[in-house]
Amino acid sequence: MNVYNKTILDNGIPVISENIPFTKSACLGVWIKIGSRYENLGNNGISHFTEHMVFKGSKNRTSFEIAKSLESVGGSLNAFTGKEFTCYFAHVLSKDLPLAMDIVSDIIVNPLFDRSDIDNERNIIIEEINSIHDTPEDLIHEHFQENIFYKHPLGYSVLGKSKNIESFSKKIIKDFWKKTYTPNRMVISVSGNIEHKNVIKLVERYLSVHNGNSTVRSKRKIEKGGNKTTKIEKNIKQAHICLGNLGISYCEKEKYVLMILITLLGGGMSSRLFQTIREKYALAYSVYSFAEFLSDSGIYGVYMGTDKDKIEKAIDLVKKEFKKLQNKKISTIEINRIKSQLTGNLILGLENVSSRMTRLAKMELYLEKYYSLEDVIKEIYAVTPEQVLALSNKILGKNDIKTIILKPYVQ
Repeated sequence: MNVYNKTILDNGIPVISENIPFTKSACLGVWIKIGSRYENLGNNGISHFTEHMVFKGSKNRTSFEIAKSLESVGGSLNAFTGKEFTCYFAHVLSKDLPLAMDIVSDIIVNPLFDRSDIDNERNIIIEEINSIHDTPEDLIHEHFQENIFYKHPLGYSVLGKSKNIESFSKKIIKDFWKKTYTPNRMVISVSGNIEHKNVIKLVERYLSVHNGNSTVRSKRKIEKGGNKTTKIEKNIKQAHICLGNLGISYCEKEKYVLMILITLLGGGMSSRLFQTIREKYALAYSVYSFAEFLSDSGIYGVYMGTDKDKIEKAIDLVKKEFKKLQNKKISTIEINRIKSQLTGNLILGLENVSSRMTRLAKMELYLEKYYSLEDVIKEIYAVTPEQVLALSNKILGKNDIKTIILKPYVQ
């Protein structure tokens, strides 16, 4: 049996699977190409609201029956909404994959959208939004992305604004669902101890949707903008800081160079920023770097939390590390250490079927092509110090860095 298999169904849905014979479980994901980047200021948050609502009952099951369906066999059912995708996924024993396919398909294809459930869920989502505002480390990332993706839907909060959530009616949500939960926006990914032919039979049995194709588009050009430095005062004890800018898309090979650069900067306790900001100068408890790869863009950045009186010193130290990477190639010893760290993390992360299911889906959604783990490791090890130096000069330039500071109120 092949490890990787792909079939395009008659309705156009790609079904991809990865056989992992040494496990006893399987993870099913139904991915829909809809998220906050496809929204506008008036309906921002509707993708996430719709995701919540499909769990509230279907034509065949109550919300409680949906909730207990997979838990009763030791499995789990969940979902998430992002900027470009919504994913419904189930992790079960391999023998229970038919049940998982039945449940996931049912909630996606047959949601009720009951008015009373909509009103209840409206309150829950507003509380979820409020929880972000009460969590500075999460809130600063919202402000950071809004500034980087200046006046672009990619900068919108996935959760949306409370005023929008208040306005969503049954008709608005149902119309949105009809327009976007269509075969041409779907990808089905399954990983675990499964056979591809059996997966195809299950999909054809439970998810034979033919409700037209969606024409929702989001190809608006991403333009550089936003404030170079933004300071926001809030009733908090500690200052929270994000520095960064636009990065690399998932589709570019240069993403492997950025992965090495980001890991070198703030990927763990041995990283340059951790050793400088925390260990040497004791300016922060939490400091790390991050990157997000999207279909046509991406972001990179550094986060840290520090005392309000040490903001400028902390930022200056980060920019000095940026400058070092622009002025001098990293050594062969250091880049090899980072490559080992990255590939080790990658291999360990793929020891669970959920991670493998996600990886499969993203390759299909972004690239429409499969890359084995060995292919990816080869790409990582092909990165040179010269490429890291070139990318550092391309994206770490002082004039391009955007800084967001969430700081305590001045007394």
